[in-house]
Amino acid sequence: MDIDGFPRQFARTRRFTLGVPRDITVSPDGDRVLFLRSESGVDPRAHLWMYEGGQERILAGPTTAYATDRDVRVVAHLLDGSLWTVRTDGGGPPRRIPTAGPVRDPRPSPDGTLIAYVARGALRVVGTDGTGDRPLAVPESADITYGLPDHTAVESIGRTRGHWWSPDGDALLVARVDTSGVERRWLSDPSDPGRVPRSVPYPAAGTVNAVTSLHLMTVAGGHTPVQLPHRAPAKDAPTGSWGLAFEYVVSADWQSAGPVIGLQTRDQKTMWVLRADPATGAVEPLVRQRDEDWIEYPPGAPLHTAAGMLVLPEVRGDERTIRLGDVLAPAGLHVRAVLGSVGERVLFTASEEPTEEHVWAYEAGRGFERLTHTPGVHTATAGGDTLVVDSRTLDGHTVTVLRDGEPQGRIAVLAQQPLVTPRPAHLPLGERKLRGRLHLPSWYEPGMPRLPVLLSPYAGPGMQIVTKANGWHTAVCQWYAEHGFAVLATDGRGTPGRGVRWQRAVVGDRLGPVLDDQIDGLHAAAEHCDALDLGRVGIRGWSFSGYLAAGAVLHRPDVFHAAVAGAPPTDRRLYDTYWEERYLGHPDLEPLDYERSSLLPVAGNLTRPLMLVHGLADENVAPAHTLRLSAALVAAGRPHRVLLLPGVGHMVTGEGVADTLLTLELDFLKGSLGAGAGA
Repeated sequence: MDIDGFPRQFARTRRFTLGVPRDITVSPDGDRVLFLRSESGVDPRAHLWMYEGGQERILAGPTTAYATDRDVRVVAHLLDGSLWTVRTDGGGPPRRIPTAGPVRDPRPSPDGTLIAYVARGALRVVGTDGTGDRPLAVPESADITYGLPDHTAVESIGRTRGHWWSPDGDALLVARVDTSGVERRWLSDPSDPGRVPRSVPYPAAGTVNAVTSLHLMTVAGGHTPVQLPHRAPAKDAPTGSWGLAFEYVVSADWQSAGPVIGLQTRDQKTMWVLRADPATGAVEPLVRQRDEDWIEYPPGAPLHTAAGMLVLPEVRGDERTIRLGDVLAPAGLHVRAVLGSVGERVLFTASEEPTEEHVWAYEAGRGFERLTHTPGVHTATAGGDTLVVDSRTLDGHTVTVLRDGEPQGRIAVLAQQPLVTPRPAHLPLGERKLRGRLHLPSWYEPGMPRLPVLLSPYAGPGMQIVTKANGWHTAVCQWYAEHGFAVLATDGRGTPGRGVRWQRAVVGDRLGPVLDDQIDGLHAAAEHCDALDLGRVGIRGWSFSGYLAAGAVLHRPDVFHAAVAGAPPTDRRLYDTYWEERYLGHPDLEPLDYERSSLLPVAGNLTRPLMLVHGLADENVAPAHTLRLSAALVAAGRPHRVLLLPGVGHMVTGEGVADTLLTLELDFLKGSLGAGAGA
């Protein structure tokens, strides 16, 4: 193992994501597979590739995003804000299309004759031959955009689109976003005091959201507002509901069933799925759902098959499942995502064991079939009789092309192999059978002195890190282990994949149950392996786990002896409406929940070494979170370290930053806990 060279490799490969195929599209006839991938594991420039007849070739690039027509013949893609097209059927080299300004989210019409795109907040269309560029909707002010999602939709809901073509290509369903009432945050670069601060609308918990309305716009110039309901009636709200306004457009699409829209109330407890009349904009409810805590739609739902079968999420006991027409997914499955449909065959991913995700298929007359079997995390993309399966396992990462169920070849994964080889032991920990992953140094042998322990969790809603798949996190954990730590990662309550009650255990308290599970996991791991020295325990994390790390030394200095907290959301009132209010409610109505979950009131408890890290260009978790905690610590007379990263956003990547940060964290933890490699 080359532990000295690992930090630079980690940075150069952008967490080993370069060279990995992504954004896979399969043509309806199954003949062509498109994807983005760089040409090596250290090349940051992605190209558009096509796999056909067992061979790969570059179609265009470099590019950052692409979309296709219905038959995957015409491709629109971006390069530095410029719009380009290329054909997959040998129609010549890529062609630049003149546009009215820097382009965002270009999407060809289903028949491939037009491209809709957004420039300077206006939704426009242009012919794929480069002619006829014209606006369909122009923003009325600088606070309005057409055709783009708002911050909450992208960052918290997972809806990344703001316009959708009709099947006939003669009209679009378009989102209009008005941020005029949203609080502004001003992002500046203190290292460049002459630069004008940048204004960003950010809806913090308890404040005004962006207003999203939907409109039906014809290519010929027609404009019809969709008659969305403003509020759900009281009978559709559970007892104690504090918000009945439909503030969130969580999903939208326009397939054979017409424009279908998912709306959610501000309190997230009521959700309607509506179908809009393309001619009048009138809506009819297809489904009305409500829940005592919140309704959660998996990615890809709701979905209509070609014949109109509706696929919707449903809670069955403690399971998050889906209903396909009148049929529920098999008992014991926790459904993760709806991948799509080919004809009447629906594909989805689900877990029976939370550390694994598998691809399933359902079709009336054939029933349910599990398509992947190797332990790991699998997903898939389908078209015609072709299925592309993306599999991450403990043995590596593969992308396999199958036709009629038989392997036809593989799309190459060009990511570099980490210079350290992960050696995780997967453990069920404690009474709750917490899923844990323990890394020991490769050189450690029984009888050697006990090792200081480093907890490296995520542990927050929305992501698991303890799975039957190796990735960047397992490599980083092993790197720390090679420097003389026993490294433990644990997924506790609040993380996905363990059922409804597991996820809802953090309602009203973002920190307490999560921290308890980390401590329980630590003690259970120490009972399993006597190499762990519980007198020297550190914790590190980023974003939610940065919050957890800081909270660990503030609340439980009897257990934790040092912490590195990166980009920690220390004051939950500063985080966004959708994500924070889901768990803590509205801060005006549930102030004690926000107080309980904040780190600022307990700053005076600090008695252990704490290193705070934050990127000053972070739009997701504002640097104010770290600065406010630091100020509270200073006011309480508590020494600590602060590392601010100019020009760095929420994700730390790139040489000179990501690699240096790893080594600085290591030095801090070694100095605080007394670790050292014994090899």
